[in-house]
Amino acid sequence: MELVYTICPIHSIREKEKVCKNKRKVCVWMDAAERKIYSVICSYEGIKAKEIGRYTGETRQTINRYLYGSPYIKELCYQDKEYRWHGLIRQNVPHYGIEDFCGYYSLAGEFLDIDFDEFIGRLKQGCRHIGRNLNDTRGLFHSFEDTYNTMQNLFGDFIADGLPNTIWREWEIIFELRIKRAKTIRIYADVILVTDEKVFSLEFKMKNEKTDEDIEQAAKYSEYLEVLFGPRYDVIPALVLTAGENILEDVELRHTTAVVPVCSGDRLCELIKYYCSFR
Repeated sequence: MELVYTICPIHSIREKEKVCKNKRKVCVWMDAAERKIYSVICSYEGIKAKEIGRYTGETRQTINRYLYGSPYIKELCYQDKEYRWHGLIRQNVPHYGIEDFCGYYSLAGEFLDIDFDEFIGRLKQGCRHIGRNLNDTRGLFHSFEDTYNTMQNLFGDFIADGLPNTIWREWEIIFELRIKRAKTIRIYADVILVTDEKVFSLEFKMKNEKTDEDIEQAAKYSEYLEVLFGPRYDVIPALVLTAGENILEDVELRHTTAVVPVCSGDRLCELIKYYCSFR
């Protein structure tokens, strides 16, 4: 039987119970110390274990245990010949390295300036680089176009609402994030929008009604993205129903007290502005 490994933050009790009931999954728990150590590594251009201890307050023994045993550090960090640790994806802006794990990456201003033909060309090239399946039998390219148009309209709505582009043109936009390292780490996302303080993980569906499964899919990788981007950001998962109109609501995530925002494409601008406290 093939085992599927998943990384679960230590505080995610419901997820822990859910995963452990499935005997085909092996849980790899992340605690606060591990998160701190990973974040420090990814915030510097090379850092030694002794310096990690100074920034985290953890003992050398604890640090060494995580440096050589943490799935995130094992798969998304490396040690150079001078014994300095580096993160493959930086936690500074811009997030250098993340372009190696996605189909398309750019700043928002650049994205707004390219047409669909250029976008899809770059997206396909990036998807091939990361091993993303480009089988179009289920309308994959149509969904790419739908997502592109929705995000273009988002920034167009910002302009129409008078939101200065100096606020959002340096935001990072990521399409088809696929982090799949060994059997340990799985993080998938349709679109990631990184603002000054928020990371929006946007799950796109070309329909006008939600299902519980859609909500769960939208929220599935939120806690893992919190680890990936670090303590500087709040991660906001959202479901975008691009065939709907005038939809904007919070929906409770099944079996939890958490809520996931759901919107139609024409109200995505309102959702982003609300969470970014733009009025």
